[in-house]
Amino acid sequence: MCGICGIYNIDKGHKVEESTLHRMADSIGHRGPDDRGFYTDENLGISNLRLSIIDLSQAGHQPMREESGRYWIVYNGEIYNYVELRQQLAGKGVQFFSNSDTEVILRLFMLEGPDAVKRLNGMFAFVIWDSQERKLFAARDRLGIKPFYYYKDAEQFVFGSEIKAILASGQVGRAVDPQGMADYLTFQFCLGDKTLFNNVRKLEPGCWLELSAGGELNIQKYWNLDFTVDTDHTAEYFEYQLTRLLEDAVRIQLRADVPVGTHLSGGLDSSTVTCLAASLLDNPIHTFSGGFKESPRYDETAYARMAAEKAGSIHHEIFPTEHDFVKLLPKLVYAMDEPAAGPGIFPQLMVSQLAKQNVKVVLGGQGGDEVFGGYTRYLVAYLEECIRGGIQGTQEDAKYVVSFDTILPNLTQLKGYEPMLRYFWSDGLFDSQAARYYRLVDRGMEMKSLLSGDLAAPVNGYSTFEAFSDIFNSGGSKSYINKMTRFDLLTMLPALLHVEDRTSMMVSLESRVPLLDHRIVELAASMPPAIKFEGGRSKHIFRKVVSQLLPQAIVERTDKMGFPVPLSEWYQREPVRGFVRDTLLSERARRRGWFNLDQVAPLLDSERAFGRSVWGLLCLELWAQAYLDN
Repeated sequence: MCGICGIYNIDKGHKVEESTLHRMADSIGHRGPDDRGFYTDENLGISNLRLSIIDLSQAGHQPMREESGRYWIVYNGEIYNYVELRQQLAGKGVQFFSNSDTEVILRLFMLEGPDAVKRLNGMFAFVIWDSQERKLFAARDRLGIKPFYYYKDAEQFVFGSEIKAILASGQVGRAVDPQGMADYLTFQFCLGDKTLFNNVRKLEPGCWLELSAGGELNIQKYWNLDFTVDTDHTAEYFEYQLTRLLEDAVRIQLRADVPVGTHLSGGLDSSTVTCLAASLLDNPIHTFSGGFKESPRYDETAYARMAAEKAGSIHHEIFPTEHDFVKLLPKLVYAMDEPAAGPGIFPQLMVSQLAKQNVKVVLGGQGGDEVFGGYTRYLVAYLEECIRGGIQGTQEDAKYVVSFDTILPNLTQLKGYEPMLRYFWSDGLFDSQAARYYRLVDRGMEMKSLLSGDLAAPVNGYSTFEAFSDIFNSGGSKSYINKMTRFDLLTMLPALLHVEDRTSMMVSLESRVPLLDHRIVELAASMPPAIKFEGGRSKHIFRKVVSQLLPQAIVERTDKMGFPVPLSEWYQREPVRGFVRDTLLSERARRRGWFNLDQVAPLLDSERAFGRSVWGLLCLELWAQAYLDN
């Protein structure tokens, strides 16, 4: 796990100054405190900051070159099947001078070119420089676990693991991208390759790019998730394959030359990863959990302790306070590069800090909800679809539809979600699937009346709904659940993984996500909805497969909420109340003119539990102060 950055000037006579590379590297030094390296080749400069996980010796130093000096690599991530790939390459006569996965990527690329990316199982973002052809190649993993940002104009290409590295080059301005802002105000993340910074793009998951000596940029998609429904196999077949892949994914992701632990929330996903990891290790694993003391609805540590006891782990807990929130949030917003998606990032950072005191690598359960249909909104959406199908008689195709009669027994999962249902069914009932799901994932409705100035104005020629619909309706799937999960995997999951990356790398901790092994994701995508989402029960097949591994109380949970933060309570008392008022009602905020300040102060007294309005405004203003004002 590392950080990478670099510059490629299109004009060969325009040399890259090493001092510029040092500024860029310094801005992301937290990503790799163990080692750093630089390489310049006239108009090309690259840097790596290393968090040593595999092959801790100097043989793993980056930038790494092969013996002829033609190819150089800087790399961030882990290739979990590097052992098998190394054996295959050695069988072809390839010689290695290190035991690192970095060298495996480099050697494989020398033999197979861009197609080498398809053979990698892991999380990665890397750049390979061909000094002979003067070409730069970069690739990002299939699901977007590791980040890669870039800026390109007619004169230069600047890249980094974080946007702040690109800004530190001094070559890129800090203007807001209006379309990116429109996306953020709707979804609390940006669609496609956009960011909140004008002309700063992200290489999308499952893509590689090549920059020629003449400055021509070619971007290719090397992996597309196929949701073609497999009707040739039984539920038992899918259960067997899922069981096998889950164990293998955890097994290969335990590979490390440093101590490994797990994040453990007490939910189905993290408990599964923890118990599988514990079963594969000789010594007790360390587990890390967090909660809040305000009330039981903000504290799930009791479930985490059940899973820890089942796994026989050495368990650690932390209980963040409102004082921690005030102290850490500005730093966290800066670390994120863009305003954060949800308040859970704050306790997630503190659990990462706790883990870092004991281990250097953690495994977590991120991705299970997106892959296996774990969100309550899927059931809400499918309930309406089933009612419409019952009325219109369109439920005959069991490959694509979960029927009303099977979903009925599981509607108790919606207890407590009555306000959500009231809002969802208040308008546009039985509208198109795209329109209905857009309504479910639109997080900006509550916040829109609070905006003013540029943020309240429509963006000329751009519609967030049309951009959403293009993604939602692409892929050719007939299944509503597959359309929903596909959209989430392409958009919301990378946003969550952005949080996973920053909250771990901020404290120099490597975070791994076994449930996002691409083999598991591909298998789940091929499952008939009636098997994957049987009766509308969240994560039905996943829950069934791991039921014997976990405590039954965890298997049967229907109240998992992620990592809820008691913000509505904190807004009523110091120091959070004063911190929020001082931020949102500051002179800087008034001059910026983004918010309807007459409505902001009363909102502190009326924000509902788990509401996102104050949070969204707060993160926007802190981001603007960190990146636009300074």
